[in-house]
Amino acid sequence: MELTILGLSFLGLLVLGVPVAFAIGLSSVATILYAGLPTAVVFQKMVGGMQVFSFLAIPFFIFAGELMLYGGIADRIVRFANSLVGHVRGGLGMSNVVGCTLFGGVAGSPLADVSAMGSVMIPLMKKEGYHADYAVNVTTHAALVGALMPTSHNIIIFTLATTGIASVSILGLIVACLIPALILTICNLGAAYWVAVRRGYPTRGDFAGWHEVARAFAAALPGLLVILIILGGILSGVFTATESAATAVLWALIVTSLVYRTLTWKDFLKACAKACKTTGVVLLLIGISAAFGYFMALYEVPQKTGALMASVTQEPWLIFLMVNVLLFLLGTFLDMAATILICTPIFLPICVQYGMHPAQFGVMMLINCALGLNTPPVGTTQFVGCAIGGVSVGQVMRTIWPFYGALIVCLMLVTYVPAFSMWLPQLVLK
Repeated sequence: MELTILGLSFLGLLVLGVPVAFAIGLSSVATILYAGLPTAVVFQKMVGGMQVFSFLAIPFFIFAGELMLYGGIADRIVRFANSLVGHVRGGLGMSNVVGCTLFGGVAGSPLADVSAMGSVMIPLMKKEGYHADYAVNVTTHAALVGALMPTSHNIIIFTLATTGIASVSILGLIVACLIPALILTICNLGAAYWVAVRRGYPTRGDFAGWHEVARAFAAALPGLLVILIILGGILSGVFTATESAATAVLWALIVTSLVYRTLTWKDFLKACAKACKTTGVVLLLIGISAAFGYFMALYEVPQKTGALMASVTQEPWLIFLMVNVLLFLLGTFLDMAATILICTPIFLPICVQYGMHPAQFGVMMLINCALGLNTPPVGTTQFVGCAIGGVSVGQVMRTIWPFYGALIVCLMLVTYVPAFSMWLPQLVLK
């Protein structure tokens, strides 16, 4: 009965439109009141869930991304992407994919990626004769690569959600995400090119030459170096993941204020305010989800879910498919951080039981949650992209399938071919 109250109250509050964090908290309180346990348990679990030193990396990564967002790096990345692939058919779409991927590596946030790159690329694409739905779909799907990049705070959230379940290091998951991020970018490029050819979008002149590519790359390089600083610093042992996040903030300040000189005092305050707001939301979710996770462990939700799936089939590939479908459905209603925190304790033990490595599951989870960011009714990145493009969500959804297909191809490769996510960690982290 306690488990029924926990599940039904949570789903009921979501249907009523209650914010996810409050829905989790209220359902936990309702469960504990029915069970007759002291209500202090909820607050103890909340506080304990947030008092983790590694969580310091989350506000640092978020702040670094906001500084880059307001610091003018997007324009330089757009110039570099245009010089590289802007001459092919549907060149602006291809440039958009490359630009969003690069900026996603800097910001580590799909939403920040759509906000920054979308405000530049979507109006430019419309001006050049591209349809608004195409411009929005290219931008929102390419931005999802940011969830797999080294600066993504969702990587840290996942590794901490695995505490007590499996051993997944932050560095291990960062490295595991690199090849899938490249595959997702290639899939997005393929989808953008295929739609451009079908719609007859033009080319944009001849290739400007490698000299122009080198100049554009040199202009964007100071901002892009944050990725190498994080990876190089952690791999070499110079600093930990938490220290790398603080270093990313320092580098972002140096680049935007001293190198590019585009970060004004007003924009700096905006970046601080936005980072504080986002950090508060994420930490609130983490704390409340810790209480929610306590009840799921207490009432053996992972074991019962695994037994239910096992009663349907014993085939690992079908189990993984069911997990993907459930993650996708939940991701359409929950934010990415909430999905990771709630679903990891349930589905990770099941997938590990059937032979999936925890880091591989992490990459699968991140891609699946990213897919949910582009799917209503939540679909935050899609709503932002549609607002910038001045087009309705319904119109975008009617032509989204090639881009959905690209994401699903990447998701299936990561799910069923372990080498795509595990080869590089096994090579580098011996």
